[in-house]
Amino acid sequence: MAVLGKLLRNRRAGQAGLAWNAPNLAGENTLALSSPDFGNQEMIPTVHAGKRLGGKDLSPALAWDAVPAGTAQLLLVIEDPDAPTAVPNNHGIALLDPSVTGLAQGGLDIESPAAGVRLLSAGSRRGYRGPAPRKGHGPHRYVFQLFALAEPLVVGAGSAVPDSAAPRDVLAAAGGVLARGRLDGFYERA
Repeated sequence: MAVLGKLLRNRRAGQAGLAWNAPNLAGENTLALSSPDFGNQEMIPTVHAGKRLGGKDLSPALAWDAVPAGTAQLLLVIEDPDAPTAVPNNHGIALLDPSVTGLAQGGLDIESPAAGVRLLSAGSRRGYRGPAPRKGHGPHRYVFQLFALAEPLVVGAGSAVPDSAAPRDVLAAAGGVLARGRLDGFYERA
């Protein structure tokens, strides 16, 4: 497995494909997004990594500034731009009630999400999926992105977002960003 990671070491999706860089998710104001579990640009503790790497797939605690007046929903997106794929891997996507001011550890758990949290499909599953980079691939950046949306998110012809909507469809439908915040953490498989 380490051999494959080393062979793919220079192949990475890149930050250009992050939700953060999508024109429809740009915003002038910023939200200070932080975690008591790790600092910006610091290593993410193993407890938050995938179970196959000895972690618990436990989403980290998150906190943010008060959202701007007129916020209809919060969109939380967690992506890995260092995955050896064409686009960043999605590790979690959720809609939050604007009254939610932070998440405790495990708040993105599929079995018992925090109050005011609606977990959407992150591709292969719903809920938080912890870091699990290939052995030998080097450090991966995990980007936690929070967007304060002026209008409730609508995907397709309906009036709501289906839980099974593809992440690319959710991100394409989002817009009217009043403020946004970002927290970057790193994880490397030993």
